[in-house]
Amino acid sequence: MSSRARKTIFWVGLTVLFLGLITLGLSFWLQPKPGRTNFLVLGISGGDHSGPDLTDSIIFFSVESQSGKGLLLSLPRDIWIAPLRTKLNSVYHYQGLEATKQNVGEILGQKIDYSLVIDFNLFTKIVDELGGVTVNVERTFDDFKYPIAGKEDDLCNGDKEYKCRYEHVHFDAGLQTMDGVTALKYVRSRNAEGEEGTDFARSQRQQRLLAAIKEKIFTPQIILNPRKIMSLWNLVMANIKTDVPQDEYTNLLKIALRMKKII
Repeated sequence: MSSRARKTIFWVGLTVLFLGLITLGLSFWLQPKPGRTNFLVLGISGGDHSGPDLTDSIIFFSVESQSGKGLLLSLPRDIWIAPLRTKLNSVYHYQGLEATKQNVGEILGQKIDYSLVIDFNLFTKIVDELGGVTVNVERTFDDFKYPIAGKEDDLCNGDKEYKCRYEHVHFDAGLQTMDGVTALKYVRSRNAEGEEGTDFARSQRQQRLLAAIKEKIFTPQIILNPRKIMSLWNLVMANIKTDVPQDEYTNLLKIALRMKKII
């Protein structure tokens, strides 16, 4: 074997070894702590809406660290909390975050590790930052009483039905690409005719939007764009309230990278 051939084999072998060590190191670094992590996600209307800190959306999110399998479960807003003599969606307003975590944990029989309080307007900003998301609308529906922000107390020139306070929103069944404003209307609509007017259907729509956002984030054009990821990170951190300690951010990132289908 010639000297040149031996050198080639040496450098190829060294390159393979080097890449193998990098892969092994990344695999170890990306390995999250074992176990299951439970989150409570609370959605509030915020801004100038009536009841800005009532939690109209209450979602339990659990993810298994090693497999990346996640579970989303929406809780009805009207669950009665007897000791506090109020509904579940009012606990945050009266008692704060820890009390809400405690009550949801007791209802589900699960320990809530971390919580996030999200202003619904953040959905608008995230969806627009992603360039829109594609959502599978299960059923066609109309809502003729979708509230217009800032018109809650408008007397509508004496109109006893106060029609000026509302707008008509319509969604067709099937895949829909939504911008932020449209996505917000999709998840907040609560006066739709038929099945889509129920709290259960509304919770399902919220889960579909979260899944659509997650799917869009993990597309190559987003996840491989450091500038876009940093922009999303800054947007989220500036618009949520959370009790996740900073020293857990890296571990939660590792879990997020392993996340697969949310069931």
